[in-house]
Amino acid sequence: MQAIKITYWITTVLVALMMINSAVMYVTKPEMKQAFTHLGFPDYFRIELAVLKLLGAVVLLVPLTTRLKEWAYAGFAIVFVSAFIAHSASGDPVMNRAMPLVFLVVLLVSHFTYHRLPQFKTGK
Repeated sequence: MQAIKITYWITTVLVALMMINSAVMYVTKPEMKQAFTHLGFPDYFRIELAVLKLLGAVVLLVPLTTRLKEWAYAGFAIVFVSAFIAHSASGDPVMNRAMPLVFLVVLLVSHFTYHRLPQFKTGK
């Protein structure tokens, strides 16, 4: 059970840190504005996505209800799949396409181990 808890926290913190980092870059780096334009997204979407990424990271890290965590997991899964599609459609290099899929796998491991934690074994 200890290995599951450690795996859960490592993967969850990795996803949260990546989301926080990208959210901060979205609002502070001029290159990100250009990247969103390159992908065909309007500028307001960059700000909206940054705010939602920050909120989702907090929801994953703070002890909240399972329902809120499930929404955060679903939202991040949609973000990663959408990022893969957007980078693929715009002809970006393979590395730009692969990274969202790598983080999707990390997110899935976090989600799987979350449901293996002791609170789910006791039915709480």
